[in-house]
Amino acid sequence: MPLGVVLRRTPGVTRWAKWAWKATAVLPGAEKADWRELRREGDVVEYHAATLPLELHGAETEAYVHGLGADVPCVYIVMRPIAGDATRPFKVELVTASPYEAQDYCDSAEEVVEKVAMTPGLRAWVEDFVEEFHHEEEFVKRRRDRLRTDAKQDGIGDPRIAKPADVYASPTLKKKRLA
Repeated sequence: MPLGVVLRRTPGVTRWAKWAWKATAVLPGAEKADWRELRREGDVVEYHAATLPLELHGAETEAYVHGLGADVPCVYIVMRPIAGDATRPFKVELVTASPYEAQDYCDSAEEVVEKVAMTPGLRAWVEDFVEEFHHEEEFVKRRRDRLRTDAKQDGIGDPRIAKPADVYASPTLKKKRLA
């Protein structure tokens, strides 16, 4: 499903940041856009920055279930900062409904990940997908191998090393004695 990403530019609150940017909404089914201005109220401007496909995968339904179970189900917008461009400071890279995938992008610290609430229609679409493709996997506890407690231990270290020597030394090959 194509999702339009809305970014809001507000005046910065410090002298080091002239503008503050935040992803504020998504537009399901939006047409392609390239930083089209949607609304302006004084210094606050909202842009339809990009339209990207939201792809759902059957193997990731557990992540979607986790995301839908939140108080406010969200989609995640992954953006890469562009240095030196004040009018278009981000390239929108990805839109995902998987909180696990979003977490992976947060770990790199190279991208900015914003969380935006799902619209009711988008939420219903993701729920329908999960209902059709999610199969709860039964938890199977792994059985431990039986530990042999009757085995005799001869001491510390490698048996090929003579005990008066350093037990942490590397082993040497025993030389055959000629009689």
